[in-house]
Amino acid sequence: MSGLTHFDAGGSAHMVDVSDKDVTDRVAVAEGYIKMSPQTLEIIMDGSAKKGDVLGVARLAGIMGAKRTSDLIPLCHPLPLSRVALDLVLDTALPGIRIEATVKTSGRTGVEMEALTAVSVAALTVYDMVKAVDKEMQIGGTRVILKDGGKSGRYEAAR
Repeated sequence: MSGLTHFDAGGSAHMVDVSDKDVTDRVAVAEGYIKMSPQTLEIIMDGSAKKGDVLGVARLAGIMGAKRTSDLIPLCHPLPLSRVALDLVLDTALPGIRIEATVKTSGRTGVEMEALTAVSVAALTVYDMVKAVDKEMQIGGTRVILKDGGKSGRYEAAR
């Protein structure tokens, strides 16, 4: 099990001990999308979704999701987040919404899981808000595109 930090020498899952790590500024950016029919995107664009402001609610849901990541992912450390920002961009070429989340903290472990959770929860919220008109929506492309801070340094995904 070498290299997999969430397993002990016997192969059992455990929470990583980060108490000896330095406190550093950390940031992670994740992206994803929700693809939908052009008609569904139009409903969101013109603000006529029956459940209300789809993008505003999804943005808040993503922020809340990032804050609750350690409640959802069993081995994540609860972290004091200093920033969670979500950008939801309407994309007629997709068609759908591209989602990007930026999460920051000063701590002993990174915030990649919080950024991924923010994107996922935002996409699921969009789905929930317009599923009555489009059950064939697809959520995908969720990945970390930037991570910085800590011992492993900076990572940037190829675009």
